[in-house]
This record gives sequence, structure tokens and C-alpha cells, in this order.
Amino acid sequence: MEEGQAVRIPFDVRDADRSIFDALIAARGRMGGATPILVDGDGRTFTYDEIVRASFALGHALKKGTARGECVGVMLPTGAAGTLCFLALSAYGRIPTMLNFTSGSAGLKSALCTAQVRRIITARRLVEVAKLQDEIAALADFEIVYLEDVRKQLTLADKLTAVAGKLLPSFMSRKVDPGKPAVILFTSGTEGEPKGVALSHRNILANLGQVRAHIDIYPGDVVFNPLPIFHCFGLTVGTLLPLIAGVRQVCHPTPLQPREIARRIRETGATILLSTDTFINQYARAGEPGDLDSLRLAVCGAERLRDETRSFVRRKYGITLLEGYGVTEASPVVAANQPEANHSGTVGRLVAGMETRLVPVEGIPGAGRLLLKGPNIMLGYIRPDAPGRIVPPEDGWYDTGDVVSIDADGFIAIRGRLKRFAKIGGETVSLAVVENIAAALWPDNAHAAVAIPDGRKGEQVVLVTDAPDASRVDLIGWAQNHGVSELAVPRHVLTVEAVPILGTGKTDYVKVQNLAQAKCGAVQAANVID
Repeated sequence: MEEGQAVRIPFDVRDADRSIFDALIAARGRMGGATPILVDGDGRTFTYDEIVRASFALGHALKKGTARGECVGVMLPTGAAGTLCFLALSAYGRIPTMLNFTSGSAGLKSALCTAQVRRIITARRLVEVAKLQDEIAALADFEIVYLEDVRKQLTLADKLTAVAGKLLPSFMSRKVDPGKPAVILFTSGTEGEPKGVALSHRNILANLGQVRAHIDIYPGDVVFNPLPIFHCFGLTVGTLLPLIAGVRQVCHPTPLQPREIARRIRETGATILLSTDTFINQYARAGEPGDLDSLRLAVCGAERLRDETRSFVRRKYGITLLEGYGVTEASPVVAANQPEANHSGTVGRLVAGMETRLVPVEGIPGAGRLLLKGPNIMLGYIRPDAPGRIVPPEDGWYDTGDVVSIDADGFIAIRGRLKRFAKIGGETVSLAVVENIAAALWPDNAHAAVAIPDGRKGEQVVLVTDAPDASRVDLIGWAQNHGVSELAVPRHVLTVEAVPILGTGKTDYVKVQNLAQAKCGAVQAANVID
């Protein structure tokens, strides 16, 4: 292979027939143990040898008091510590269960009980910086293990295991069935209580293979990953893909530091950025001219990429954003635009090895509810009402709940989630369209539309926005001037200081819904709303 030549590897599902740790060992053998591969948030660089050695030492220490196949909680930010903890547990046949430390004590307890976790691995520094003291206090019934303490207490046996693991990694790692769970992640909870998602080693490695077959990766690429490792995109594509593909990754512990992230992208010469619409908009606005110039690919998922964001980033930095589509249940990448085939308004074409079915939806012509099948589809859900029990998707088909259309060339356009449509006087109204109108009028602000009960018309739409001057009159005018049905104009506009978001950057529609119902309910009770 010539220096600098792109690598787009044909997808072969047989390449996924091993454990994640075995895939790491294979990458080390291919790239060389002394190759620098991971840059932490503090700038420290780790080689493959250092990662393998640390994984064995840490894994040997962490396995005590746990059993093979047991779920172990991981509450750590994106970075070397989180990566090493994940790999350490994997090397010894434990199942990392990724915890969203921004979800509050109730959310954490729900996740821990759902996956039947007894032990949580975290770091004192995270607790201090993220101010998680109350959450830790609320988890008194669980065993809390701090990585700082583990490192100080490494035994001679732990250290000797690290040396042996570096010399004979394939012999030292525990053989794991690729079809068994590799990780438990949790759905974002944007519309209800989070469910556990069990992904196998085969699921994840298949999806990484699908991504490598879909997007060119160059030997000199540098992936910048600020997304949390409790988010499937941040874990599998942001953390595991670079390790296994052999390209350097730069970790950042939080996506909520736009100025710092823009500066680090420039300093590290990052060429690939993984982000969401919300976050990349912030980075582009906070960055100085030239900060993002090294990027050749900026891939956005998790939420719709707004035209306003796409245009602003292109004007300021000359970067063309690529929108993709993924779900945790698909490990997560389902489709993505490509540099040579980038259709605005779509999420691109399906990755290799997947099948789709569209189920017609009443009132939404030319589209259907998307069902997916493929080697990257989850083992199944673990629901809060049936802790520890993995329920597989029926006949291998996962119902996304998303309404999409697919054109003749295979490009997928997301019309909205099935739950993100309102019924007004018998007509179907997309809440995504409502948000699009608001974004067109106030592109620098955040907007979220929800439907609440209406005694006369079934439902009414409420727009929650942080645009201080937002008005229904402007929305009506825009709809009339652009030929959009006035049914897509919200009945009420609520201005707030900040639209609630989750730690993943997605809109927290549960909080938005509660906010809309509380405020509109109070106004109705006062007979102010006609």
C-alpha cells in the first residue's frame, strides 16, 4: 500500500467472527506495538503496546470479585481511562455496561438495576469535575471502584500478567464467543425510560467493517472524538474503530467545551470529526478562522443536520458536512452520505450487509416505518421490567420507529419518528417540519416541537424555543410564503432560557413535553388560551 493511499475495505461479515480484544491484538500485530494510536485529553499519547499491557494489568485487578459474563458498570468520560477500562473488562470476559453519568441518580439506578450490575468503575477526578457527589451517595447499595485506587494497589501478579500479555496477548486473553454480549448500552431516553441494548462482539465488529467499506480512511487520518463513550457512536465509531483500523484518535472528555475543542482540532491536525448538529454548530462558532481547516471529514449523526448549520460551516471553514443515520440497536451506523455521494436532506445510502423493509403509515404517503436487518443488529433489549433478560428482535428485524422515504438511488430521507407526528383534526403533521420552520427563521437558536392533548382537535403543537423574539405571527408568515400548510404552525410558542438536551447532544423531549404541558396547562386553567 502506498503512503497516504485511502483504505476502503470490502465488507466481509467473516471478519467479525472474533472478539473485540482479539481484533485489537490483530491491529497491534499489523501496525506494530510501538505505533502511537491514542491521544488522551491531557495530550498524553499511548502506543498499542501500552494499551495492551495496561488492559491486562487493569483487567487482572478488576476481575477479582466478578464472574465471566457479568455486567460491570463503567462510569467514565471519553479518554484513555475509559478506553482501557472497556478493553480490560473485555480481555477477561466481563461485559462493560456503559453508564450515562449525566442522567442523574434515578437514571443511573434504573440502568444498573436493568442490567443487574453490582460493581461500578469510575474515577475520583470525574466525580470531582462533574460534581457527581450526590449521585455517588445515592448509589450506596452498589460497589464503587475508583481507578485511582486500583492503580495504586496493583499487585505483582497484576504487573506480571501485563508483561505476559504484552508478549503473548493471544494466549493470555480469555476466549470469548463473538456472539455473546460485548457491551450493554442504553437508549437515550428522549421519549421514555431508557432500555438496555445488548450488542455482541460480532455486532460491533460487523458495523466497524461496514463503516470501513463505506468511507475512505487514510493511514495518516486523525480521528477527533469528543462524544461520550456511553453513546454508541462515541464508543464504537469514535473509540474502537480507530484502534482496530490503525488510525490515531484524539479523545476529548466532553463535547461541551467548544473553544477548547476547536483549538485542539487545530493543534492535533485532526482530519475526521465525529459530532452532532448541536455540537458542531457550537464548535464552528467558537473557533477562530483556521481552527477546523485540517478536517477533511466531519460526520454528524444522532440528530438532523440543519441546512443552517451546513451552510454556516461551509462559509466559515469551507468544510462540507456529511450527515449519517444510526441507532444504538444497529451498533450504531445504518447509513451515511459519502464525499463522492453527498445528498443534502438525506442521511445517505445504507451500509453494506443490511436489509430494509418499509411498513406503510396512514397519512404519510411515499414513506414508511423503517425496519432493519443485518449482522450489526443488536442481540436484543433488556427492559426495566425484566432485568437481565435479553429479548431479541422478532425474526431478526428491528423496528426503528422512524418514518423514512428511500429514493431510486437508495438515498434515505428521515421524515421523523413515528412518535414525532401529531394528529390535528384528522391530519398528520410532522413535528420535524415545525422545527424546520423555526430553524429557518431563527437559525442561531435551538427549537423543539411537541404535541399535547387538545380537547377539540385531538392534539395541538407547541414550539419550545430559546429564540427570545420568536412569535407565532412570524411562523405563519413563513409557512404562507413557502407553501407550507398552516397545520405545521404551532398553536403556542414558549420561549425558554435553554431547550433541554441530553448528555449525547440530543433534545430531551421528555423534559420538553413536561415543560410544554405544564406551561400550557397552567395558561388554559387561567382561561388565557382561547
